[in-house]
Amino acid sequence: MAAHAVTVHLPSPLYDQLRRQAEDAHRSVEAELLDVVANVVPMTAGLPDDLEAALSGLEILDDDALWRAARTTLPEEVSERLEELHFVERRRELTEAESGELSALLRQYERTMLVRARAARLLKERGHDIDSLIRE
Repeated sequence: MAAHAVTVHLPSPLYDQLRRQAEDAHRSVEAELLDVVANVVPMTAGLPDDLEAALSGLEILDDDALWRAARTTLPEEVSERLEELHFVERRRELTEAESGELSALLRQYERTMLVRARAARLLKERGHDIDSLIRE
């Protein structure tokens, strides 16, 4: 990946905070600033628009909303239909309609999992213990 040099003029208190964090982590101020920017700027380039849209606003949610997002699950009927189509697919080739339905359900599953994962990561970055999410 190409890198580009950028000059940023930081207020002294902000620079001092970054410097302290970098010292505590035994890193350079540049590395610390790069991590801050990487965590704030969503890296969704290359994702389909619907998945990018699902992830785009999570960073600004409060903790309660992030916990709800991290615990989101597929509706039971969607999970059951997805499982049913997988069983059918093992027995025979899916029809065109079934194949399209399976693709749509898988996209819904992927969206749910991506939102859960991103929300969990944000909660962890905010200092929360997310072990309970791993057990769910």
